[in-house]
Amino acid sequence: MGSYDPRTGTGIPTEPVGSLPRPSKVQKAYADYDAGEITKDELEAVQDEAVRDSIARGEATGAPIISDGEQRWSSFATYPITDTLAGTGLAENLVGGGQYFAIFADGHNRQLPRLTGGPFRYKAFASDSLAKSIKYATKPMKQAVIAPSMLALLYPLYDEIPGYSREEFESDLVDECERDIRQAFDAGAARVSMDFTEGRLATRADPRNPWTGAGKLPYFIELNSRVIDRFSAEERVKIGVHTCPGADRDSVHSADVPYSDLLPKLFELNAGYFLIQFASEREKEPVLEMIRKHSREDANGVPQVCYLGVTVTHSPRVESVQEICDLIVHAADFIPKERLGSTDDCGFSPFSIDEKPNHGSPDYAREVAFQKIANRVEGTRMAAEKLGVEVPVAVGAGASA
Repeated sequence: MGSYDPRTGTGIPTEPVGSLPRPSKVQKAYADYDAGEITKDELEAVQDEAVRDSIARGEATGAPIISDGEQRWSSFATYPITDTLAGTGLAENLVGGGQYFAIFADGHNRQLPRLTGGPFRYKAFASDSLAKSIKYATKPMKQAVIAPSMLALLYPLYDEIPGYSREEFESDLVDECERDIRQAFDAGAARVSMDFTEGRLATRADPRNPWTGAGKLPYFIELNSRVIDRFSAEERVKIGVHTCPGADRDSVHSADVPYSDLLPKLFELNAGYFLIQFASEREKEPVLEMIRKHSREDANGVPQVCYLGVTVTHSPRVESVQEICDLIVHAADFIPKERLGSTDDCGFSPFSIDEKPNHGSPDYAREVAFQKIANRVEGTRMAAEKLGVEVPVAVGAGASA
């Protein structure tokens, strides 16, 4: 699992969530692959080019830890079970037409496949992508993985699948999620974070989307805990959980849901750190107060470090270094500086086909993303200096540092 110190270079830890906007060339390649106009090898060649660019430009921002931008994935949620958003290459025992994952504020939706039988197995793991990408990096890499709570929505909401009970499915699902995390570390990830965007959505009760009104949050917390609690305290220091109100086509799915409906339950998870959307919250002080109250110094052997979002990923406005610094310094009035970090509000583009309408194009959105990341890194370093936090110097280079 390596010896990466998250304070390296910035004093206060800073880390990306995961995804970056895919270039127009990658998005076209996905469409061409779905249409049968290019082969999978040709699609992967275009993805690999985007990964190389993502890593090189990510490292150029000065970030102490980077990701490959999820350029090889069609979706942060369904990378283990399908090749594309259109459903090309679905895993066994899955068909199209499942539950909506989310209906976004602008009216568009994202739909999951539907499970038809067991056993449930991943057809791909996050480590598959990481193993291909890490050879291009000279800095440590983090890896995002999908939470079991999201994939639990593959199972029918109320009905039972004949011959494959919900309990059997959950057992298989938890096993696969644990394997996803362990293999990511084995492939060289310095940190692994679990995407849990459905947490906030679970309290929205959207009548168009039945699962959101089914009181699923306690169930989601319990299911995610079943995975996290399989890891030792030493391992959980390097395992995070990400929460946000969604990010797709520059729209959100649950920003109107009060954080008070989520945060007290979120910190019940015994994860070592949390990546928390924050910059786009209108009322920030109540959120900081909830984090102060509910985050734990001792979560079964690990202190919970709170990485606050300091860049708004669905906006083309680039936050200044000073603005980011000031946000972090103010947060330190509520969160102990030794348990404070920074991140972006969300992944910049969690789905492979994303027009980025607020930006005008995915290519421009990609340029903006790297500017935001560079300012996040520098603003975090400046905040550490103001708060008197020592800035360790990186020892050696390479992905396993």
